[in-house]
Amino acid sequence: MKNKFGVKKVFFTTFLILITMSALNSCKTSKELVTVKEVDIDKYLGTWYEIARLPNSFEKDMKCVTATYSMKDNGKIKVLNKGFKTTKNKFSTAKGVAWVPNSDFPAQLKVSFFWPFAGNYFIIELDDNYNYALVGDPSRKYLWILSRTPELEESIYNELITIANNNGFETETLIKTEQDCEN
Repeated sequence: MKNKFGVKKVFFTTFLILITMSALNSCKTSKELVTVKEVDIDKYLGTWYEIARLPNSFEKDMKCVTATYSMKDNGKIKVLNKGFKTTKNKFSTAKGVAWVPNSDFPAQLKVSFFWPFAGNYFIIELDDNYNYALVGDPSRKYLWILSRTPELEESIYNELITIANNNGFETETLIKTEQDCEN
């Protein structure tokens, strides 16, 4: 005859181990994502070309992707993403809004395309002259390499890949964005 307290103790111990393992795994994936210390939003405004991205559902089969940022009267940032959808053979756009929720962390923006949902837009690396940027999400599921021009020097690209790797992004799945369309 089994002791019912012994079975409960084994069940409870197993349950605690599973909860602990889940919490530890969660801590690994939610490691802080360090961003640049300063961003001059006025210098950041304008058009950025997507050089590469981690795969995501909303940019599937897209090439010639750009993001254009402009200031709104209310101090928020108007976002206009544009890309050529190869499966539909036409350009598509997405309009959104971005903002800095905490002025102490100006490189940790929020962006929304469908209110009330918003995602993270963390500027991880930014050229002093605002010629290129590395943008990601603390979940490590989203990452973009952006440039003011449709092409980026290979040495800079490789440097940004190294920074992304050092921050826990799985860059082996990066998709280089074709930028050979007429806009």
